[in-house]
Amino acid sequence: MSSTTSNLERQDRSRDAAFNKALHGNSSKATGGVAAMMKKNRAAQQEASNEYFKHFENKAAKDETAETREARTAEYATLTRHYYNLATDLYEYGWGQSFHFCKFSYGEAFYQAIARHEHYLAHCIGIKEGMKVLDVGCGVGGPAREIAKFTGCHVTGLNNNDYQIERATVYAQKEKLADQLAFVKGDFMQMDFPDNSFDAVYAIEATCHAPSLEGIYSEIFRVLKPGGVFGVYEWLMTDEYDNDNLHHREIRLGIEQGDGISNMCKVSEGLAAMDAAGFQMIMHKDLAASDDDLPWYWPISGQLGYIQSVGDIFNIVRMTKWGRAIMHNLAGAMEKIGVIPVGTKKTADSLAHAADCLVAGGREHLFTPMYLMVGKKPEN
Repeated sequence: MSSTTSNLERQDRSRDAAFNKALHGNSSKATGGVAAMMKKNRAAQQEASNEYFKHFENKAAKDETAETREARTAEYATLTRHYYNLATDLYEYGWGQSFHFCKFSYGEAFYQAIARHEHYLAHCIGIKEGMKVLDVGCGVGGPAREIAKFTGCHVTGLNNNDYQIERATVYAQKEKLADQLAFVKGDFMQMDFPDNSFDAVYAIEATCHAPSLEGIYSEIFRVLKPGGVFGVYEWLMTDEYDNDNLHHREIRLGIEQGDGISNMCKVSEGLAAMDAAGFQMIMHKDLAASDDDLPWYWPISGQLGYIQSVGDIFNIVRMTKWGRAIMHNLAGAMEKIGVIPVGTKKTADSLAHAADCLVAGGREHLFTPMYLMVGKKPEN
């Protein structure tokens, strides 16, 4: 894979930057959530919504074909970019700045568990002070900031969404971590980095957006130094998933639509992709497979029985049916009076449906958001 940006790629990036400026304006400097939502351009938001949802509307699970999935996969980059144009502020409002799930221990606060999940991945990879590390699909930089602080390494975050890069840069400067962090625009299927650039690479619930796991893992293999280690928390359907089972397919499609994914794979395919890319597997394990008292999906379950602290009340109550109804009706009202742009409620509804499908996939052991794979690039 060439490390030189083509003229077409430069044109695409110029187009994306112009659209980002039109849609988001200076909202990347807002505190986040609703404050950022209020600063969007209405027409650009509607365009982003139309471009994203055209891949899923009027495409029920019962009618899905291989051709339908292939069409979504062919436009993975546009699909993912517009998804995060629409969903980033909602993620920050409802979840924080680290866009991933995690395991929970008894009495553990939500954000403490999120950070521990990131620390564990850094530990499994062996990230040390002074290392040059790549974060593939870095979001707004929550994990990159945490891992940089935890280990003392330098992290380069790669992202194809200009808005998220801007927000990640703002947060890094605010936390005085600019010397340890850099955030760059790029397609992770064809990175601009030279061969053998990084001491370690990680990805947290991001490479599921790739059109091919073998393709993305091979590109990661290319930019990783010989002897370097790659660790990933991957979104995968378990091998219990049966695509001919309509109920299973509805769960998968609901997750894909609500989370900007063109085509999720199964665990067996993820393992095969690591092998085909050339990695020597150090460890692999489904961290979601254990029947924990506090399952990974509890914050989106809406079940009051999972509440452990005052801080949990907001996380759980807002995900109950009546909590969602209040927020979605409020979003609808705010759209009507022009406080937030049209398309916000539609995106929120899609995220809520995805949450239901994620919970169902977790309970029925059909889906995992944290299949851990750690592989080493051979020394020679």
